[in-house]
Amino acid sequence: MKSAVETLNPTRVRLTVEVPFEELKPSLDAAYKKINNQVTVPGFRKGKIPARVIDQRFGRGAVLEEAINDALPKFYTQAVTEGEINVLGQPDVDITEFDDGNELKFTAEVDIRPTIEIPDYSGIEVTVDAVEVSDEDVEKSLQQLRDRFATTTTVDRPAAEGDVVVVDLEASVDGEVLGDGIAKGVSYTIGSGQLLDGIDDAVTGLSAGGSATFTSELKGGSAAGRAAEVKVEVSDVQQRELPELDDEFAQLASEFDTLEELRADSRKRLESMKQYDQATAAQEKVLDALIELTEVAIPEKLLKDEIETRTHNLEHHQFPQMGLTWESFLEREGKTREEYDAQIEEQAIKGIKTQFILDELVGKEKLSVNQEELTEHLVRRAASSGMSPDQFAQAVVEGNQVQLLVGEVARGKALAVVVEAAKVVDSNGEVVDLADDEDEDEAENTEGAEASEGDEAAAKADEA
Repeated sequence: MKSAVETLNPTRVRLTVEVPFEELKPSLDAAYKKINNQVTVPGFRKGKIPARVIDQRFGRGAVLEEAINDALPKFYTQAVTEGEINVLGQPDVDITEFDDGNELKFTAEVDIRPTIEIPDYSGIEVTVDAVEVSDEDVEKSLQQLRDRFATTTTVDRPAAEGDVVVVDLEASVDGEVLGDGIAKGVSYTIGSGQLLDGIDDAVTGLSAGGSATFTSELKGGSAAGRAAEVKVEVSDVQQRELPELDDEFAQLASEFDTLEELRADSRKRLESMKQYDQATAAQEKVLDALIELTEVAIPEKLLKDEIETRTHNLEHHQFPQMGLTWESFLEREGKTREEYDAQIEEQAIKGIKTQFILDELVGKEKLSVNQEELTEHLVRRAASSGMSPDQFAQAVVEGNQVQLLVGEVARGKALAVVVEAAKVVDSNGEVVDLADDEDEDEAENTEGAEASEGDEAAAKADEA
C-alpha cells in the first residue's frame, strides 16, 4: 500500500491511498466467508459454497463491494498511522479507481488537530479581587443562620412583608383552569421572590380567608412561558420570629459556646469561600490570557458539531427541566435568537481552543494521571452528578468515557502549571499565593470517606 498526505488547510488533510489488488485478498476471503454464512444454495452445505458458485449466483460485484467495505477502514487507519496524523472525527472517503483485478485507489479527507505553538506563558499577569470580609458580610451570614432557625406563629391580622402565608393557587389560561395549575396548602414567605411574579402584591394586606387575582407568566408546567390569571386564597397568616442573636443562639445553631466564637467562625468560612472564588477567577483569567496569546485554527466541522450539540442540549434537556421555550428563554435573557446563537458560537470556540491548548501542554510538559488523581476527580464528578462513586465509575466504563475522564484530569493539571507560572495579584496590589495547604487538608478531611469508596470504583475505570 502507498499513501500520501496533502494539507488542504491548517485543520484538514486529504489522504491519497493506492492498494495493490493482491493486498485485498484477506478482505476478499472474508467477504466470501461472510456471504457463505448468510445464503443458501441447493446442493451445498451452508458455509461450503465454492467461490465460483457465489460469483455465478450473486455476482462478483457483491463480493467486491463487501471486500472493499471490509478493507477501507483498515487501509485508512494504516495510512493515518504512516502519515502520523492526529485525526478528528470521521473521514469523507471517495473511491477514485477500482476494477476487479486492479489496484484500489481512494481518497479520504479528514479534520486534524492543528499544530499549536505554546507561547511563553511565564509573563502572564492577572488581577483578581482581594479577599476582604467586612463586618457587614459577617452579620449578613449570621442573619441567614437566624432565618434558618426562625419560628412561625399564626396571627390575626393582614399579611405583611416577611410574613409566611399559606395559600391555595388556581391558574387559568384563556378562561380555562389548567389541570396542573392547582396547588393547595403552599407556604410562601412574602418578599422572598420564590414563587410567581406578582404574588407579593396580591397577598400583602390579605387576612386569613381573603383572596385576590393577579396575572403572571408561568415558569413551569403545561403552559410554561404563557401569561395566566392566578387566583390566590389565603388560609393562614403566620408571623416569623427570629431567635435572639446571643450565646444561647450560638449553642443552638453551632458547636460553639459563645456568639463571638460563632462570629469568628463565620468570618473564617467567608474568607475560605472568597479565597476559593479568588482562585477560580485567577484560573479563568489566566486561561483567557493564554488563549489570547496562542494562535489556534478551528476545524469548521468540529465547530459546527459542537454548536449543534450545545443547542441540542439546551433545547431538549435544559429547557424542559426549566419549563422554558426559546421565546421565554430569550425574553428572560434579554437577547434575540441571533445574539444568543453568536454567544453559543463564541463559547464553542473558546471550549475547543481550551481543549487543544491544554492537550498540547499535557504533551509538552509530559503530564500523566495517576490512580489517586483519577479517584479524586471521579469522586467529585460523582458528587456533582448525584451518583455514588461506584455508580458513576460503572457509567463511565459502560459509556467508554474513561479516556475523557483521564483527559479532564490531565488538562486540569496543565492549567495548574500555567497558573503556577503566572503572576496573580489582587486589587490591593498584593501577590496572591494560590497554593493553600490548609484548604487541601480540609478538602481531604471532608472527602476522605467518599474517596475511600471511590478507590475501588476508580480502579475499575483505570483498568478499562
